[in-house]
Amino acid sequence: MKIYPTLNLEHGRVVSTAGQESSCLAAPADLAGRLIEEGATRLALVDVDAAKGRGNNRELIGQILQRCHARDRKVCVQVAGGIRSSDQAQFFIDQGAAWLVVGTILHKSPMVSEQLMARFQSFLTAAIDARGGRVHRSGWVDTTHVSALELALRAKAYGFHRLLFVDIPEDATADPDFTTAQELAKATGLPLVMGGSLTAPHHLEAVLAHHGLKGALVDALLFHQNPRLMAFLQATCA
Repeated sequence: MKIYPTLNLEHGRVVSTAGQESSCLAAPADLAGRLIEEGATRLALVDVDAAKGRGNNRELIGQILQRCHARDRKVCVQVAGGIRSSDQAQFFIDQGAAWLVVGTILHKSPMVSEQLMARFQSFLTAAIDARGGRVHRSGWVDTTHVSALELALRAKAYGFHRLLFVDIPEDATADPDFTTAQELAKATGLPLVMGGSLTAPHHLEAVLAHHGLKGALVDALLFHQNPRLMAFLQATCA
């Protein structure tokens, strides 16, 4: 299984998946470097500001990507949040991103989706951000009437070869929605990475047990709070 420690970037700082400012004093690039030194071979970077349409952290993401590839490191980095044009996609690819995640444009601009697919198909992942089976967009701000399954099938029809299911938790105690995750993987036949609500080692063990789930995104801030999570990460990256 592939685990992606995830740095959610807002106003130039790392925030938790829930959107609360972290107590981590390290600069985002330093936190990324520390995770790599401790064994991470994959990272996910989420531009929260760009996803919500209120600025971006593009230069910061570029700095982190450079850090990930310094000294001949081979770190697989996935970038998400507000990627809605070919120019934005090209910038991140030029900086060394392995995967680009798009979601909102699947709803708002099928034409842009097709343009991105024509140029960058091998880099693209379709994001399905959902709570209770219903899709949310623009950084979870807008709720739609589109089902997660409908959007997943639409993404496959566009030509996407990889899905990211972001399970938006109802609250901090809610169990991850593995039922929807497995439904999407089975219905599309596409490899699916899951994120959003995975916060504990037993959640990652459950991902391993579900057919079709190929990876997990876990808030990067949790690894230094939970030694078992860090051990799980190091074991999968060994």
